[in-house]
This record gives sequence, C-alpha cells and structure tokens, in this order.
Amino acid sequence: MLISADKVKDLRAISGAGIMDCKKALSESKGDVQKAMDILRKNGIAKAQKKAGREVKDGLISTYMHPGSKLGVMLEINCETDFVAKTPVFQELSKDIAMHIAASSPIAVSRDDISDETITKEKSIYLEQAKNSGKPENIALKMVDGRIEKFFKESVLLEQIFVKDSNMTIKDVITDAIAKLGENISISRFSRFQLGESLNKAPSDDLNQ
Repeated sequence: MLISADKVKDLRAISGAGIMDCKKALSESKGDVQKAMDILRKNGIAKAQKKAGREVKDGLISTYMHPGSKLGVMLEINCETDFVAKTPVFQELSKDIAMHIAASSPIAVSRDDISDETITKEKSIYLEQAKNSGKPENIALKMVDGRIEKFFKESVLLEQIFVKDSNMTIKDVITDAIAKLGENISISRFSRFQLGESLNKAPSDDLNQ
C-alpha cells in the first residue's frame, strides 16, 4: 500500500517517532493513523522495557509554580546522558510531570515507596467501612482489596491518569519519552509544597503579643 508523505508527516507530528518507524506503522495499519499510533506505542513499550535496567546518572531538577505562588513542586527526573537532559522533549516531560504533581497530589513515586504502616492503616479503615455496611467478612475482604487497588491508582504518581491526557498514565508518558529519546528515564523523587498545609497548630502566642 502506498503511504502518502502527508500521513507520515501527521503521524510524526503526533508521535515524535522517526520517518521509517512511522512508514512501517502506517503500512501495518493500512494507512489508519490512529492504529499506526497504537502500533508505535506498543513498539515503544517493548523498547522501553529493554532499556529499563540501564543506569540513569544524569537528568535535571524541574520546578513548577502555580499562578499565585501558593503551590509549587520540585521534581528530580533522571536519564542516562546530559545530551538527552538538554533536549526539548525531556525538558517538556519534566515540566508536564511537575505540573501534574501540583494538580494531582500523589504521595509517592511508586507502590514500593509507600510504607507498610500507611497501607495497613488504609486497609483497616476500608475493612471497618465494609463491615459497617453489613457485608460478610469474606466479601468485606474482597472489597478492601479493591479499595486498596484504587488507593494506589489515585495516590501513586506512576499509576495516576495524566492530567493532560486521560488515556495515559504517568508511566505511559515516560514510556513514550523513552521510545522517542532512546534512553532510560526514571523519577527519583519529588516534593509538593502548598502554602500553609504543614501548619497543624495555631501561631505562637508570643507572635500575637
């Protein structure tokens, strides 16, 4: 099937993939751009998995400040080389993820970063709620498993739905960037600051005198 240059150009603009990869994907999809995009994404996941074990020593610290300066984020995102860290794709990725953190308030990068104490506390709350609803214990335990899974998807950065594209998680966004840039990428840590959120007591009386 003859693939037009315009379709290749359109797919490149959407995906950021190379010309040959776009031509191959369009050929496989018989000219369907959306199906070609799905093919590129699957290929990108495969490429990303191959790069997942590679060490990331470079990267950058990205910041986001919400209008009004009452909410901010600091993010460390890593790649393999300084060259990739300076590319527009990597820098845009870091800004997008920092902005996402500001909007979605994750509590950890991955499930492994959430303490056993936090998980146990959440489970006990959900179990009590399930029992109070009158459910038998075996049903209540299954409900707890479902609620914990939902808790992870809402609280873990890599599993959250990306605020700029509801069809992708943050992990998907990073996987796409790995496929485009050809290097492993990972998020090391982040901090989200909101004015006044850490204040759990009234100001000192000395300050009011």
